[in-house]
Amino acid sequence: MWGSTIRGIVMLILSLLTVPLTSQAQPAAKVPRLGLLIPSSFSAVAPRIEAFRHGLRTLGYVEGQNITLESRFADGQADRLPALVAELVRLPVDVLVVDGTVAIRAAQHPTTTIPIVMAVSGDPVGAGLVTSLARPGGNTTGLSSMLLEASGKRLDLLKEAVPHLSRVAALWHRDAPVGPYLKETQAAAQALGLQLQALEVGSPDSLAQAFAAMTHEHADALVVLPSAQIYSYQRVVAE
Repeated sequence: MWGSTIRGIVMLILSLLTVPLTSQAQPAAKVPRLGLLIPSSFSAVAPRIEAFRHGLRTLGYVEGQNITLESRFADGQADRLPALVAELVRLPVDVLVVDGTVAIRAAQHPTTTIPIVMAVSGDPVGAGLVTSLARPGGNTTGLSSMLLEASGKRLDLLKEAVPHLSRVAALWHRDAPVGPYLKETQAAAQALGLQLQALEVGSPDSLAQAFAAMTHEHADALVVLPSAQIYSYQRVVAE
């Protein structure tokens, strides 16, 4: 599934580039420059970055030869995003590839002309990032991963795996627009007769407090709501 997603992103990006890749291309032809704006750390998304590079290579675009990648990582600190995207715009890049709603919104602020490709977004219409999925308008397009039903399905699977499940903690990041996912998770929990404990975090340091609260309430399991910021903490969460 992720492979097809990567291919879709790559094809969309290449369609936005104005420089054709042909054997007759002039030596002085401009090398397209892609800017990657990632709210998490490199280590959190390294496999996806490599998959992205692989997707480019399969279509004849090799980094350092006929395409340039400029990657910027916020390491889970949303307040760093405006400065990072401003840096990419100043270069300038030909296309901005952006991961996550918060980063997409940051990318839209300094430019209305550089194409912005949403690699991952939750509800881009509800978040006001695009006018509609069919006709996004402006300079932003890309993919939506809005699968609200998956939020309820996670609890279904947990209930099957842990028959005596009664208390579930839901972890979410304050900078992520998780409202629809949280609402769907709460509805699923009620339908399954589960008690849901929603816990907000804003930094790696706040994770300890969140897990202490789960322990105090005797949570039987944990679900993590979609958030690019949480991906930066995944090692700490797993530990």
